[in-house]
Amino acid sequence: MVDHARAARLAKRITTIVASAIGSEIKDPRLANVTITDCRVTGDLHEATVFYTVMGASVDAEPDIAEAQAGLAAATGSLRSKVGAGTGVRFTPTLRFELDTVPDATRAMDELLARARAQDELVARAAQDAKPAGETDPYKHDDESSAGES
Repeated sequence: MVDHARAARLAKRITTIVASAIGSEIKDPRLANVTITDCRVTGDLHEATVFYTVMGASVDAEPDIAEAQAGLAAATGSLRSKVGAGTGVRFTPTLRFELDTVPDATRAMDELLARARAQDELVARAAQDAKPAGETDPYKHDDESSAGES
């Protein structure tokens, strides 16, 4: 039986352990700009997928994702042993690292929203001085229909 609450607690603990190990214990310079964002553990608690992002050395610099992947691959065994020691579960989950695509999706969504706002402003400016086509009130009213019948 799958215990989702236990899997969520274990995922949170793995996130904390891996992030602190990368920040302070693993001395690989390829992992200097890696940030652990999330972790998901399977229902049987045997596999953990750890999501990460990579920042550039400066604001304008592109992140070196390949180097970060190589650094994480080299440190996987050490990180798994730290997770085993820190969680105390009978079977230490296998760690798999995946690049987190949420920041890219967020950036793309922000660009789409900015374009939509710009289009809304253009429509609002065009509608500001617009006059309705035809009569201003195209609907029939009761007083007009009774006057037209007489």
